[in-house]
Amino acid sequence: MKTTIRRMGNSQGVLIPKPILAQLGLEDEVEMEVENDALVIRRPRKTVREGWAAASKGLAEADDDALVMGEFGNADDAESTW
Repeated sequence: MKTTIRRMGNSQGVLIPKPILAQLGLEDEVEMEVENDALVIRRPRKTVREGWAAASKGLAEADDDALVMGEFGNADDAESTW
């Protein structure tokens, strides 16, 4: 598909047809980079541990944040020289 580069305010841009955006699952935000002389637009990658803070807060509020493995001591630490 060929399209034209259009002036958009002080910048220039390309309009992406709505069906293509829907097919790729692109909504409000994209990642854009140049790879081998090509402009690549993709869905933003999720950050590492995204949502973990909210999930752990929910567990704590539900009083469901007990240790899975239980307590384990470091009995041999008393003999170690620090």
